[in-house]
Amino acid sequence: MNSRILSVKKIKQFSILVFFWLPVAFFSLLLIRNTIPYFSFSQKFSFIRERTVLFLQPAYKLSFYIHIFAGMFCIGTALLQFSSYLLKKRKAIHVWSGRVYVMVVLVLGAPTGLYMSFFAKGSGAERGLFMFMAISWFFFTLKGLTTILQKNVLAHKVWMIRSYTMAMTAVTFRVYYIILYLLNVELTKNYETSLWISVLGNLLIAELVIFQKTKNYLKTFMV
Repeated sequence: MNSRILSVKKIKQFSILVFFWLPVAFFSLLLIRNTIPYFSFSQKFSFIRERTVLFLQPAYKLSFYIHIFAGMFCIGTALLQFSSYLLKKRKAIHVWSGRVYVMVVLVLGAPTGLYMSFFAKGSGAERGLFMFMAISWFFFTLKGLTTILQKNVLAHKVWMIRSYTMAMTAVTFRVYYIILYLLNVELTKNYETSLWISVLGNLLIAELVIFQKTKNYLKTFMV
């Protein structure tokens, strides 16, 4: 009976690895790879050409480069935070990469994201959504920091899952955008739809993961 339970558990872990973590890692690394060329400071990128006037403002230009650096760094660093191997065998890596992630989000990523949200593409609703993302990313990360300082490991995991899902909107948005583009969805509608699905979808997935983790934790605790 125990061997059967272990087999089911291994199959579940393998399925999560193949169908969730491998795609997450692939698209995260792809985003990082596609972000690096921006630091050539070339004006050829469509994002920059569409916002030529904004990029003439030093504050916006500086915020943009700080934000994409922070986002790229956080997405890469966050992959280390959810490694069971590192948490068990190389805890120092988990701790230090987590500290760097938190500081980059609180000092660089979220503040510049909030500033840029006032100039975001789309309607007032989309700009409001970008503001919500920046504030939520800051708040979730801050709660993740304060809870681990209080030695509340479960609450720390919960808040950092939420923080990570906000960071991952940069990845999931592009995935949805490509899918809708291949389905010939009009570009403006594609942009708005991909943005809303990404944010709301990520939050929903985060709460489902949190529900499952807390349920498993309570089962273990009760046993």
